[in-house]
Amino acid sequence: MQQRHLGKTGLKVSRLGLGTLGWAQETDEHEAKEELLTFVAAGGTLVDTAANYSEGESERLLGSLLGSVVPRDEVVVATKAGISWHGGVRRVDVSRAGLLRTLDASLARLGVDFIDLWQVQRWSDEVPFEETLSALDFAVSSGRVAYAGISNYNGWQTARAATWQEANHSRVRLASTQVEYSLLNRDPEHDVLAAASACGMGVLAWSPLGRGALTGKYQHSIPGDSRAADDELAAFVAPYLGEPHRGVVSAVVRAAQGLGHTPVEVALAWVRDRPGVTSAIVGARNVHQLKQALSVEDVTLPPEIAAALNDASAHL
Repeated sequence: MQQRHLGKTGLKVSRLGLGTLGWAQETDEHEAKEELLTFVAAGGTLVDTAANYSEGESERLLGSLLGSVVPRDEVVVATKAGISWHGGVRRVDVSRAGLLRTLDASLARLGVDFIDLWQVQRWSDEVPFEETLSALDFAVSSGRVAYAGISNYNGWQTARAATWQEANHSRVRLASTQVEYSLLNRDPEHDVLAAASACGMGVLAWSPLGRGALTGKYQHSIPGDSRAADDELAAFVAPYLGEPHRGVVSAVVRAAQGLGHTPVEVALAWVRDRPGVTSAIVGARNVHQLKQALSVEDVTLPPEIAAALNDASAHL
């Protein structure tokens, strides 16, 4: 699999990443093991998780596989901090103390000496951004983190954070920003992509398949084994099942039929090859879904098809 530099850093990551949001919930330890083996065998290196995924169990499961199943140095371990769940209530804590506590817990669960890419998961107006970013500086200077990034920041937040870090050579440069980006969500094009480019940051695209809608499986009905049919996950998928999005999904399906590819390949190839995108992160529930996504490595969309998809989704 092709490797790309993450922003203006020496770190290289695979242009398709393995997401672990569902690990330890939808994906059990046996399926997770097979996913990781399949991903690494295909040349994938970037594995993305977060301290709040499955309340830390996603990190713990990944940690149990590092070294025993795949060599630690063959993967780029990326995790995030700043969001937690307590009694079903979502909390954001990006204070220096909160972030560093979370970092220590992540290191313990992952069973590693350092994290390759540590990302602040959210911006918060309740904490001075200088304080939040100082946690990244300390994490890198103490050797617990190799590279630092942000996640889910909008354009002005991205530019402000990156510029602040660049203003002083003692601060760590931000390597990347992670945002939701797909044919069903092109919001990053309004300002985030430009900010990241200007600041020399790589872009990691999460949910590049539009939370599963771009696979085409929801075109006519909701499969009983899908996330949209799950009481806990239905709200996550619902925003992309409305009338405005159906036309985009239909365009992807038609393009796939015409090219002899799958909708998954078409939708992933579009995101993966967008200007500024370093890697598209796929959260597969099982090995079968992951293999479908990995097949995109040999797919490149003809310029006229990419342009047609741009036009089809421009109204969203």
